[in-house]
Amino acid sequence: MSPTDRKSSPPLRSTWKNSKVFRLADRMARMLVVLAVLYLVLHFVGQCTAVKGISMEPALSGGDQVWIDKLSYYFHDPDRFDIIVFRRDGIFFIKRIIALPGERIWISRAGRIYIDDRLLEENYGIAVMSYAGIAAKELTLGEGEYFVLGDNRPESFDSRYEEVGVIERSQIMGKAVFRVYPLGTFGVLEQKE
Repeated sequence: MSPTDRKSSPPLRSTWKNSKVFRLADRMARMLVVLAVLYLVLHFVGQCTAVKGISMEPALSGGDQVWIDKLSYYFHDPDRFDIIVFRRDGIFFIKRIIALPGERIWISRAGRIYIDDRLLEENYGIAVMSYAGIAAKELTLGEGEYFVLGDNRPESFDSRYEEVGVIERSQIMGKAVFRVYPLGTFGVLEQKE
């Protein structure tokens, strides 16, 4: 082989990078990285989920898509009035936290909520509660326990019912932070009074 032949033939590395096998392997490797990052984001950081039913109206309606923040509760505990997603017996619920660990909650016959013997000032419930359920008598929450209600109290299956009951911290998947869909209502969800 003459010196000029060497210069004209592409180096082996350049030939390999231009081959179909290399390009296919490169694309597959990039796709695997993207899928791994997507998995980590959806599993540990957050996820989009659909609201079913009318129990959270007017804050959320059936068919709304909301982004759930799974990460922030690793750094701090849930707060009163946070809208959370939790799992109970394989069913996902979206409700608002009303009472926190260690607090005493009681719902009067008139549908008023009392926390530690003080009337809870809140504007989320759109109708007077006629059913107090397990909170008809004073209920003291244990460590890591939360009492949740839907904003549409007459239509909400929530902590008042024994089948749902008090929510354990370990059942909380995350906090609903903003509505993604429908686009006309896109925005941050109101969490505090």
